[in-house]
Parts: sequence; C-alpha cells; structure tokens
Amino acid sequence: MSDIIQLLPDNVANQIAAGEVVQRPASAIKELIENAIDAGADKIQLIIRDAGKSLIQVIDNGCGMSVTDARLCFERHATSKIRKAEDLYAIRTMGFRGEAMASIAAIAHVELKTRRIEDELGTVVEIEGSKIIHQSPEAVAAGTNISIKNLFYNIPARRNFLKSNSVEMRHIIEEFQRIALANPEIFLTLHSDGNEMFHLPAETLKQRIVHLFGNTYNQRLVPVEEDTSIINVHGFVGKPQFAKKTRGEQFFFVNKRFIRDHYLNHAVMNAFEDILAAETFPLYVLFIDIDPSKIDINVHPTKTEIKYEDEKAIYAIIRSAVKRSLGRYNIAPSLDFEQETGFSNMITPKPLDEIIVPTVSFNPDFNPFEPDQATKNTFSRSDNYMAGFERKSAIPQNWDTLYQITEQDESLQLPLIKHEQQDEPVRQIQGVNSQATTKQFFQIHNRFIISQIHSGVMLIDQQAAHERILFEQFKLQLDQHKGLSQQSLFPQSIDLSSADNELMQDLLEDIQSLGFQIRSFGKNSYIIDGVPADLGTGIDERKIIEQILEDYKNNQTEFKIEKRENLAKSLARNAAIKPGTPLDNNAIAELIDQLFACESPNVSIFGKPILITITLQELLEKFGKN
Repeated sequence: MSDIIQLLPDNVANQIAAGEVVQRPASAIKELIENAIDAGADKIQLIIRDAGKSLIQVIDNGCGMSVTDARLCFERHATSKIRKAEDLYAIRTMGFRGEAMASIAAIAHVELKTRRIEDELGTVVEIEGSKIIHQSPEAVAAGTNISIKNLFYNIPARRNFLKSNSVEMRHIIEEFQRIALANPEIFLTLHSDGNEMFHLPAETLKQRIVHLFGNTYNQRLVPVEEDTSIINVHGFVGKPQFAKKTRGEQFFFVNKRFIRDHYLNHAVMNAFEDILAAETFPLYVLFIDIDPSKIDINVHPTKTEIKYEDEKAIYAIIRSAVKRSLGRYNIAPSLDFEQETGFSNMITPKPLDEIIVPTVSFNPDFNPFEPDQATKNTFSRSDNYMAGFERKSAIPQNWDTLYQITEQDESLQLPLIKHEQQDEPVRQIQGVNSQATTKQFFQIHNRFIISQIHSGVMLIDQQAAHERILFEQFKLQLDQHKGLSQQSLFPQSIDLSSADNELMQDLLEDIQSLGFQIRSFGKNSYIIDGVPADLGTGIDERKIIEQILEDYKNNQTEFKIEKRENLAKSLARNAAIKPGTPLDNNAIAELIDQLFACESPNVSIFGKPILITITLQELLEKFGKN
C-alpha cells in the first residue's frame, strides 16, 4: 500500500490560510494598512472600487522595501516583525505572523510598487495566484503602493459569498474607522469609486472622533484618564443620554490594537449602572497601554482577542476609571467633600413635640363701621387684615394634624375606570379610524387593554398590537410601492455618519416607498420633505429616521431578516403608540378590530405574544371556587 500523506502545494496552503486571514475586502484592507503603519508611514491613502471587489489600493510614505524584500514579503511566514519565539511576548507592531501578504497574493491579482528613501530606483512586482508574473526596477515614489485586483477571482465560492456592495462597504468603513481611531496622528484618506469619503488630517483623539462620527459628538464625550502600575487607561466615553439601541460605537484598543472583549465591555457597562436606559449601549473609545509581556495576542487569526495575565485587576481598573470620570463631570452622582453645603440645611424637619403652635393677636370687638375706629391705631396692619374674620375661623380646628399627614406613608390607588369617566386627555391612534362603539373597554396602567369575551377576559398589549397592525400596513406598501406621504411644512435636514450613509443609500428606495420624501443634500446629508401619512403630525423627522436606521441594524444583527421586512419592523416599532398612552374607547375598539384583521394577530413582530386570555373557570379557581 502506497503512502497517503503528502505536503500540500504552496498555492493550496496559501488559499487555505487566506480563508482565515482574508474573509472579505475589509480584511485585506486591514492587513495592508497595518503593514503601512508598521512601516512608519504618517500618510496613508486608501482607494477602493466596487466595494473592494475590483480594486483595493493602499499608498503610504513608509520606509519602503528593497528588491529582495519586495519579493520575499509574499512568501509564507516571511516577516520583519519578529526573529525568535521570545519576540512574541514583546510585540508592539500590528502584524507579526507573515501570513497576510502570502494569503492575499494567493487569491487576487497583486501589483506592488515600492522604494526605499535611500534608493534611486524602486521595484515593481506583479503576482497572480501566488505566482510571480513580472518583476522589474522602476522609478517609483518612496514608500509602498500596493494594488489588489479581482479579489477571490480563483475561488468562485468565496466570491459568491460576498454580500452586496453597500454591505461590504459598511464593513470597510468599520475597519477604516478602527484604524483611524487607533492612530489619530496619521493622515488618512478613503476614496470609493472616485469619491472622497474621509479626509482625516493628523489631529487629537477627540478631533478624530468628531471627524469620523459627526460634529454632534463634540458635546457627547467625557474624557477618561487613569494611570496605574498595571495598565494605563485613556480615551473617551459617551454621555448616557446619547446611548444607542445598537452596538457599533464601542472600541477597545490594547497597545493601539483593536480588540473585542466581552469581559472588559461588561466593566464599562457596569460603570454606567443606574444611569443608562434599558437596552442601550454607550459610546466608548478606550485605550489600554500594558506591558506586552503581560498579554498574549497570538490566540486568534484576526488578532482581535487577547489573553491577560491579570484580567480581574484590569476589569476593576477600567470600571473605576470610567465611573470616576462620569462622576467628575457630573454625569453620575458623586461624593464631593469640597462642595459648598451652606444652603443645604436651611430647611430641616422637626418632630411634632418641638413644633410651636402659631398665635395670632386680634380684637374680637372690632367694628369697621364705627366712626372712631378709623382714628384708632391699636392694631398693626396684620391685625386689621384678620379683623374681618370670625374668631372661630382665625385658627382652624385640628390644625396640628397637617404636620402628621406629612409623616404618613403614601398609598397610591389605581382605580380601574371607564375611559368616559377620565378627565385626562386621551389619544387617537394614528392610522386607526375611530368610530362610535357601545362596547366598553378598560386600560390597565395605560399599557394593557382588557376586554370581556364569552369564555372570560382577554388582555392585550396595546403597543405590540399597534406594531403588528402598522407592520402589515408598511409591508404591503413596500410590496406595492404605494406609501402615502404627508408634506412637511418646514423640511428638515439630517447629517449621517459615513456608515449610516451607506445604509441609507441601500434603503433609500424602500424608505421612499413607505411615504418618506427624502433627497440627498451633499456628502452625508439629506433633506426630509415629507413623512408617511400614518405617522401623523408632531413627530421629529430627524429622530425617527435615526431610530429607523438604529433598529434596522439591531434587527439585522439579532434576527437576520430580509431587508424589506426589517425596514417595516423598524418603522412600525418607532411609529407605534408607547406604553403609558391613554386611549379613548372608540380608538381601542378600532385597534382591536384591525388587530384581528391581521394575518398573525396573536404574535408580535418580534415573536412575542400580543394577547392572552383568562377563562372564567381559571378566575373561579383563583378565588377558590369551583
């Protein structure tokens, strides 16, 4: 029997490695820009075409490469970052394995132009599928210029796995933003299909955050600074009122390397405890400087996970640093021993036995109609003020019980009453045409609707019911492209981040089908001329567009649903009535009628129950009756 184990050819081994290192165009961009940073570049240009599928070009002014290095860099495990195993525990460069260039060369057409500053001529190398096609000396600019064309051209399955251009572009922007945040001292530009998306000069970290995410972030940032013998922490966290429903603005950098760490993320979220709205995530850009010998970064192919020598201590330091910054800038309650307290104790409660009964002096025989009373000056102005009252009303009976009331525990009674008896204003539901009805319904805490049925009672979640109704309406409008629009009296403008702008470009046609009148107005700006008629009046157009995009991203991450269904769910969730909204009897009746006209009246748009029924027999059993 012949031997069956054999070495794989280099091109096959490189393609296997590429599956881990280069998953999509954004992965290749990350590796190329990190190589430029390791080469000492302070100016890096990124040029892409067709979301990186046709072209990825990175131009830097780094140290460049010699003729031998230009060819050797495409070999597997060829690197200038380390020399021996011990170097793995003192890594400060971005790359060190020597796999990226070989992996990229195995799955694309690559052209490399490079020259060292001290050389007169540079080198041009062309590679296709790990094979060197051409190499020659040429006059090129100092630094490195590398172009990757036709990514995954020889792996059709992987190329077909790539998403649409807008999705791949969002991944590219995410990687670019991470690199830009980690290196604010480097000049970076990004051009996509001939359009400049980012132009980031060398600047401070705060300026870099504002340039990446928008001018509104200038007032949202709280600085964090903490130096210890274990780690040094610095960066910014966002104010809790600006937290978003989706993740995506959370950045940890360890020795300037972006990482994902759920444990450290928990430390930050713990610091925001009790000051953050439920199911929201704050912005943070935090840098951790630590001795490389105390960590291990060689635990994941993409180098986004790190093992720490003492992660519990790091957790405690990050939590306290963030909490201290929030307290220092009056974002969270803090204990300040230098605070002026001179006015804090001017009014103090007293026990009942120390309260002095007030006395009022007056003349019970005073008669204002007697002539001689006008010249009398027996009483003060306050005495004359009280003189017109009867004596029995001057000091009310049992006046001291007023003080006893203040010490009694409050008891809140929430009666279950009909809406016709309520004095507070009630709301008509947008999209529901209320008609007169004789059937009576009740609301519990202005959140649930209770209705009597033949077999018992039915309890309905009014928000989930309205979301289901609107979702099916919006889904039908998207399918028919017949959304009704309501013109805005004063058009509103909205500025989006680059990532949200790419998402908006992908969703714009469908958003317009829902009834929004939106048009592009500059780089990442839009003008909102109208909104769907179902939304009614008095809404904040900019806020609802931002919430739709946030919910869309959140649904896409959690549920992986189809684009139009996702968009309909996002709009329905933001347009539906909120808990605590009182409704009149007619609106409730129409809401219930439209709910049971839906295809799925029992299940919410997120798979949770909309209504529950309690039978009469179950009620009798609760009271111990059969």
